[in-house]
Amino acid sequence: MPDNSTLINQTKKWLSTVIIEHTLCPFAKREYDNDRIHYAVIETANLHDQLEQVLLECDALGRDAKRETSLLIFPVGLSDFEDYLDMLELANALLKDQGYEGVYQLASFHPNYCFASSSLDDPSNYTNRSPYPMLHILREASLETAIENFPGTDKIPERNIQLTQGLGLKVMKELLAGCYK
Repeated sequence: MPDNSTLINQTKKWLSTVIIEHTLCPFAKREYDNDRIHYAVIETANLHDQLEQVLLECDALGRDAKRETSLLIFPVGLSDFEDYLDMLELANALLKDQGYEGVYQLASFHPNYCFASSSLDDPSNYTNRSPYPMLHILREASLETAIENFPGTDKIPERNIQLTQGLGLKVMKELLAGCYK
């Protein structure tokens, strides 16, 4: 397994070359350029410890106004997509139980991400495919502001599907593979 610095650099490369360069998230560039994204490598495969780390990262985000968002990278223990989805479900429930509902929202990314309505080889899955399993902690207030100030946010998913399908599976695979170089 790569060291934490390499994991973070590969994640940054994915953000810049896949997400930002192709505008899969129109809000990512500003935060990336302003260094307001916090990266945390969660080095445990233990589910309880992973969930505890999610809460600790929420607490840290709440204490640091300079951080706009946090990306939690899980290099061990969640390579199976179904296991990852189980952890995501538990993390969402935990955030609700801990009073974070309406404060934070989790977005999910995984190397084997597959939308329920698509096949494994559908290029649109690459809108949520990342170098490693990740959780993205977003501030709800920031999301609301972005939605209010950015016209057409409801069209972003459809635009991303059309873009990735237009680029094709080979290009999307190459873009993701390029993050490891």
